[in-house]
Amino acid sequence: MSNEAPAGIKVLVIDDSNTIRRSAEIFLKQGGYQVLLAEDGFDALSKVNDHAPDLIFCDILMPRLDGYQTCAIIKRNPKFSGVPVIMLSSKDGLFDKARGRMVGSEAYLTKPFTKDQLLQVVEQHRRPQ
Repeated sequence: MSNEAPAGIKVLVIDDSNTIRRSAEIFLKQGGYQVLLAEDGFDALSKVNDHAPDLIFCDILMPRLDGYQTCAIIKRNPKFSGVPVIMLSSKDGLFDKARGRMVGSEAYLTKPFTKDQLLQVVEQHRRPQ
């Protein structure tokens, strides 16, 4: 058995920045994961419903529906409440981390992130298949 990421793992990246979405997609694909992209909370909710991702990265500052609201809605759905949600933010603030935990997020990643940081977080939080 090789130590590589199972091909069946789907990761959803929700961010209104095209740059962040693109770099996350490239890093995750290099790590062997399937990648879904959403540019805001509403887009994300339909993708969560349609594709049932195994792990979700969610930007905090987004128009219309922010990351906290998006995370809270996902976690309130019994079908997806077990899916790990990692908050993405350009601020490394304690308040943001605490607020993220209150809405049910598992972890917090500060932008910009490196490929290693991103893949490490996925490794730590993806559920065993």
